[in-house]
Amino acid sequence: MKILAFETTCDETSAAVMTGQALRSNVVFSQIKLHRKYSGVVPELASRAHLEKIPFVLSGALGAAGIKLPLKQGAVDAVAFSRGPGLPGALLVGRVAAETAAELSGAPLIGVNHLEGHLLACEFENGRAVRRLEFPLAALIVSGGHTEIWHARGYGDYKVMGRTRDDAAGEAFDKVAKLLGLPYPGGPEVEKWARRAEGHGPVFPRPFMAGTWDFSFSGLKTAVSYYLAKKTGASTHDLPAAEKALVCRAFQDAAVETLVKKTADAARALGLKRIAVGGGVSSNGALRGAFGALEGFEVRFSHRSFCSDNAAMIALCALRRLEAGKFANSLRVAPDLARPGWKTKG
Repeated sequence: MKILAFETTCDETSAAVMTGQALRSNVVFSQIKLHRKYSGVVPELASRAHLEKIPFVLSGALGAAGIKLPLKQGAVDAVAFSRGPGLPGALLVGRVAAETAAELSGAPLIGVNHLEGHLLACEFENGRAVRRLEFPLAALIVSGGHTEIWHARGYGDYKVMGRTRDDAAGEAFDKVAKLLGLPYPGGPEVEKWARRAEGHGPVFPRPFMAGTWDFSFSGLKTAVSYYLAKKTGASTHDLPAAEKALVCRAFQDAAVETLVKKTADAARALGLKRIAVGGGVSSNGALRGAFGALEGFEVRFSHRSFCSDNAAMIALCALRRLEAGKFANSLRVAPDLARPGWKTKG
């Protein structure tokens, strides 16, 4: 089974090829430099960048897998793409590229949920999908656009137990970084500055939202903004380096404790001993350390190279569904192949 996959949900343009369990190629073009001056992703610019780069990304992925262009009948056995959730224009670019590849190769077209990809990315080890997840488990999907806890009962069998009601965790990292004058993307910068912190600093609230497994990070972001206003007279980044490091550590501590505690509480309530964590924020070292310190759980993370958006995880989603017979019929004629606001069932 040879699968060609596309990922264009936000600001990474990616194409990958899998043969069986082996990842033959995974080419990713990042738009970070394009969006950095805006301190966040600009949807229209992201869509244009996808359109410009996807031919080169596709060519690189196919070439590395030994597949020649133009695609011919039988060149691949299936074509997969991120159907959503994501930015509408960005999703459209991936959809059209996938439809074209499917038409040229005569392969079935498979649209998958981007968030499931972040979960299944935990299965990659040295370029092979050999660390199969053991179900049931509690899954935390934590990224720039999403923060959700799932009860994962099997491949494609997920129930959302909680999700953010406002900002996603990664978005909060980016906004706090902007307040402090740190470059985009904010997550790695906040983590880097937090490691420099020495001594005692502020303590920010843990937005646990008692009685629910939902998240809310807007109040935590606001607490940082108010603290900076008191320190500097306005919500600016005019802080000495030592104090800036303390603010980063305090914010990160609050965000990490919230993520870990709510996920562990949900797992305990469901009687689960296994936890899997995926998404861009899952590369954060403090988050990994906090989950690693949990007692009584087996915690699985994806390798850092697969935490951010990539087409390899989309190919793997399609593979697991094909193995389970979940895509017996082509989705070629589905009227809503791209679904920007697609949500996993609650």
